[in-house]
Amino acid sequence: MKIPISVLVVIYTTSNEVLLIERADHPGYWQSVTGSLNQMDEPLSLAAAREVLEETGIDVYQLEDRAFQSMNHHIQYEIYPEWRHRYPEGVTQNTEHWFKLQLPSKVPVTLSPREHISYQWLDIQSAAKLCFSPSNQEAILRLNSD
Repeated sequence: MKIPISVLVVIYTTSNEVLLIERADHPGYWQSVTGSLNQMDEPLSLAAAREVLEETGIDVYQLEDRAFQSMNHHIQYEIYPEWRHRYPEGVTQNTEHWFKLQLPSKVPVTLSPREHISYQWLDIQSAAKLCFSPSNQEAILRLNSD
């Protein structure tokens, strides 16, 4: 069963091109990297780095220290009914913690075919519009606000 604590990692370039990946279990649903903690005591930054590697093949530990940062923001949202079966019975809310990863330029992405079927790089506004998740849209639009 999934833990209802997750991370969202917006990957983007210095020229503000945002990476979006398309869900395998719901074609047409585009998003940034997301994932739940593997265990309750897993540090959020480690979970975020793990998810980036699993979903894109990008190793944050091979990049400059400042490339990967917490956005110091989290939200709570209602889990979509179609995905509640993945969580313990009665769990309807998830807490999502936001991170960002800035790359010098677009890089090739290695998708996990079990999770995602396609990827694309888009400008900030286009990426935000394409995301199915309102919180993902908001995270993208906040990229350059700090």
